Amino acid sequence: MIPQRAAQMFSLGQENISPSPASTKGPVRYGELIVLGCNGSLPSGERGRRKSRFALCRRNKANGVKPSTVHTSCTPQAAKAISNKEQHSISYTLSRAHTVVVEYTHDSNTDMFQIGRSTENPIDFVVTDTVPGGQSLTDAQTIQSTISRFACRIICQRNPPYSARIYAAGFDSSKNIFLGEKAAKWRMHDGHMDGLTTNGVLVMHPWQGFAQDSRPGVWREISVCGNVFTLRETRSAQQRGKMVDSECNQLVDGSLIDLCGATLLWRTAEGLARTPTVKHLEALRQEFNAGRPQCPVGFNTLAFPSMRRKDVLDEKQPWAYLRCGHVHGYHCWGGRRAPEVEAECQDRECPMCRAQGPYVPLWLGCEPAFYVDAEGPTHAFVPCGHVCSEKTAAYWSQISLPHGTHAFHAACPFCIHPLRGDTGFVRLIFQSPLD
Repeated sequence: MIPQRAAQMFSLGQENISPSPASTKGPVRYGELIVLGCNGSLPSGERGRRKSRFALCRRNKANGVKPSTVHTSCTPQAAKAISNKEQHSISYTLSRAHTVVVEYTHDSNTDMFQIGRSTENPIDFVVTDTVPGGQSLTDAQTIQSTISRFACRIICQRNPPYSARIYAAGFDSSKNIFLGEKAAKWRMHDGHMDGLTTNGVLVMHPWQGFAQDSRPGVWREISVCGNVFTLRETRSAQQRGKMVDSECNQLVDGSLIDLCGATLLWRTAEGLARTPTVKHLEALRQEFNAGRPQCPVGFNTLAFPSMRRKDVLDEKQPWAYLRCGHVHGYHCWGGRRAPEVEAECQDRECPMCRAQGPYVPLWLGCEPAFYVDAEGPTHAFVPCGHVCSEKTAAYWSQISLPHGTHAFHAACPFCIHPLRGDTGFVRLIFQSPLD
C-alpha cells in the first residue's frame, strides 16, 4: 500500500493556497494555458513561445481591442482600414464585389493574447499538433497541420475579477482577420457580422469548476465575435450550429479549448493556487518510494524515477498488469522478452491472479495542472500507464476529447493516448515490503 502520510500530505486548504492573484507579488496573473498530452514539457523541448504551458499576465500597457466602425461596402475607408497596419480589422467577404469590414479600436481596459501555429510576432503562444504518446511531429507532419496559423485570441479584463473571454481567429501581422467567401459567416439580428474559422474553435466548460466533484460539460463552438453555438455536423461544414443564448465565451477554471490538432486546458490563478505543484508531486514520489513497495515475484524494491527522468525506463520501474492492477517489477513471467520488446507486445498473464491484459511500465503524471485534487498516485490510465490520483483519473476518463475532424474519445491528459476498457483506468495494487 502507498503510505497514508503521502496521500494526506497536501490536502486542500493547506500551504499551497494563496488568497488571490492581487495579493501576490509581481504582475497579476490571469491564468495559464496548458497543452494536453505534454507531461510537464514538450517532447522536443521548450523553445521560446513554443512550450507546454503559457502564463497570461497583465501587460505593462493594455493591448486589447474592441469593435468600432463598420463599413458595409468596399469604400475607400474600408480599404484604408485593411491596409493600415496600425488598425485592427476583420473582413467578411460575402462575394467578390461585397466585403464588410469591421474596424477595431484600442481598449484600455483589456489585454489580448493570441494563440496559433504561426511563429510570427502577433502570436503569444505557439501551438503545434499533439501526437498521442508524447511523440514529436516531423517537419512534413507539421506542414499538414489542421491547427490554424492564427487560431484564437483571449481577451482578459485588466481589473478584478480579471475575467477571460475567448474568440475564434487571431489578428495577423497586418492586424487583420480575413474570412473568405467559403468561410461560414452571417449577419446577426442586430445587423452585425459574425463567422466561424475553417476547423473551428471548440470549448467545453466543466460543471462545478475544476475540482474533485467536477463533471464535464458540453462541447460548443466559439465564433469570431465570441458567440456560442452548438457543433457543426462536421468540423469544417459551412452551416453553423444553433446559437446558444444562455451560454457565453467566458473561460472558467478547467475550461478546455480545442484547436483541431491540440487541446488546451485553461486554469485560473485561483484554481492553480488550489492545485498541487511540481514540488508537491515530487514529495509524493519520494514518500511513495520511501514505502519500499516490492515486486511480488522478484521481491525487488520498486521506485518511480525522478521527475527529470520521467520518460526513461529505470531498473526499479514499477510495471502493472492493467487488467487487474497488480504492480510488479519487470520480469519474464510468461515470456522471455526484453523490456523494449514488451512495449510493442503488451498482453501478459498476471502471476498473482491469472488475468490477461496489457503489461506496461508505470509513469508518474508530472503536470500538476491536470490534477483535480492533491491525493497520492493510486490509479493508472489504461493502456498508457500514467499514474495519478483516483479523482483525477475518474474525471479525465469522463471527458470525450475531440479527435481529428470528426471523432471524440476519452484520453489520458498526460499523453493524449485514447483510453480503453470499461472505465479507462485501474486501481493499482502494490505489495508492501516483507521485512
